Amino acid sequence: MSSEPTETSVYVHFPWCARKCPYCDFATEPIRADALPHDAYADALLRELDARAEALEGRRLKSVFFGGGTPSLWATNALRRTLEGIREAFEEATEDLEVTVECNPSSLDRTRASHLRQAGVNRLSIGVQSLSDPHLRFLGRLHDRDRALGALDDATKEIPRVSADLMFGMPGQTIGQLAEDISTIAETGVRHVSAYALTIEEKTMFGSLHRAGKLRVAPEARYAELFEHAERCFTDLGWTHYEVSNYAADGELSRHNLHYWRGGAYLGLGAAAVGCLDHGPGRAERWRNEPNPQRYMRQQTLEVEAEELGPDEIIREALMLGLRTEDGTNLVATKQRAGRDPREGREHEIERAIQRGNLVLDGDWLRVPMDRWLKLDGIVRDLF
Repeated sequence: MSSEPTETSVYVHFPWCARKCPYCDFATEPIRADALPHDAYADALLRELDARAEALEGRRLKSVFFGGGTPSLWATNALRRTLEGIREAFEEATEDLEVTVECNPSSLDRTRASHLRQAGVNRLSIGVQSLSDPHLRFLGRLHDRDRALGALDDATKEIPRVSADLMFGMPGQTIGQLAEDISTIAETGVRHVSAYALTIEEKTMFGSLHRAGKLRVAPEARYAELFEHAERCFTDLGWTHYEVSNYAADGELSRHNLHYWRGGAYLGLGAAAVGCLDHGPGRAERWRNEPNPQRYMRQQTLEVEAEELGPDEIIREALMLGLRTEDGTNLVATKQRAGRDPREGREHEIERAIQRGNLVLDGDWLRVPMDRWLKLDGIVRDLF
């Protein structure tokens, strides 16, 4: 470990939700509100922190993200204890430490937003998904348009930075509907939006319906139209399209997500959480925690999977994640992490992509031009 502290983010997974959405393939379980083990889960997280204390030596806390599941269901005092434990586990933290909590509109009001602010949270990510009631019913969401707008209003009154999640590609969704969602959300004072295409995952209710021919999905061309129109809408707002699915007003980029996309180290805490910590050039360890919340809380097992990453894996992930962003992948920083030049062994592939206009080499940065982002998966795949 170098004398300069290694910036490290923390992701805390909260594995419960009020109801599993039909498109969701995250490691979550539906639970009744009165059955949530608020303090027991916080205690288990703090025990895991203690178990990983040695690995955190010489690291600076960069950001904290509470995801799920629905962390806004969690008792604020339990979340506060966990956040305090995380801060204490690191020797130092960045002055502008970003602390984000994912929330659903159905479990967020001004009182809860105020309590989260008092607990040390300074950013909320709210799962709006749509402002169309028919689309919200199709997606199996517990809120409607009015509740979504109310949650955004409550959040922006209490929390300095608020992001909203939007989905596009629902059956019958028009360009006008998507544009109206974007403009209405921006009018609430939200300054960051993550806009995702509806994806049909195999191990979901939607996946089962699709295999049975009982779920209508938008054609690829429609997804492309909606993606391009969303980009025009955010450009008109003066926002930056800084990652394939993310848009931000000035100063509102997600520091936590940028750290991850740029290959930064991150500690995963909680049931089913994934973490990856570096151990010098060309060496890193990635693990996944026990996914069953009850077994995790009993600490019968902690990790169920662990793997050592070498230069090849570090470079592959640096390109796969970095090329999703506006800036692209920093080749010098990647070489320092991997202990090897990321261009080595793929010089021909990179040059061919540059000649085709699929890649741009700009100083130390290798990036995919925005007008090729719809072809991103294929462009990255061709590098390996």
